[in-house]
Amino acid sequence: MIHLRPSASRGRFDHGWLDTRHTFSFGDYYDPDHMGFGPLRVINEDIVAGGQGFGMHPHRDMEILTVVLSGALEHRDSLGSHGVIRPEDVQHMTAGRGVRHSEFNPSADTPVHLLQIWIKPREPGLTPGYSQKTFDPAARRNRLQILASPDGRESSLIIQQEATMMRAGLSGGASVSLALAPDRLAWVQVISGSARVNDAALNAGDGAGVEDESNLTITSGVGADVLVFDLPR
Repeated sequence: MIHLRPSASRGRFDHGWLDTRHTFSFGDYYDPDHMGFGPLRVINEDIVAGGQGFGMHPHRDMEILTVVLSGALEHRDSLGSHGVIRPEDVQHMTAGRGVRHSEFNPSADTPVHLLQIWIKPREPGLTPGYSQKTFDPAARRNRLQILASPDGRESSLIIQQEATMMRAGLSGGASVSLALAPDRLAWVQVISGSARVNDAALNAGDGAGVEDESNLTITSGVGADVLVFDLPR
């Protein structure tokens, strides 16, 4: 079964300095029909204006992943971590029993476009942590590149949940497949381009939850950049 989440149906807020779209309920956007999918709790697509950002604020008991699509994002946190996230980088933070952090656009005039993802951890009260890694885009050409996983396989970031986040850049007509066990779910988020998820057509910004399917096949249209999540129920 495929549950479509069209881009236009997402929650959207334009705050001037921040143009944001929420796939699931978040902050002032409440949608009881879209509270998450398995442990996947947040997919926010943000465009942050130059010189703007999110001041220091707290989180706890969440695995937070940030994927920068264009521009740059500067991170600071109460653990003493500091770094700039750029395209091809993925940032991971275990909020655990509590962490404070800020995210700012260090450019005065170039917006930063990013996806922020929250995944519920396997247990509460974990030790907070921070990591960041640059991934080679050639390694996801017409294949699934693992960005985050519970065991760090293929040099991915380690997250505290039995979930795997992957990315694929597909040229016209190319396909990737993922076998799904009966106790697994999947979510596909189209970053750009167009693709078919099994028999469902998706365009940029669209998402799809997959359950009770033994196989997930993603086929690009003229080309597609997609995030894929393999998730426990």
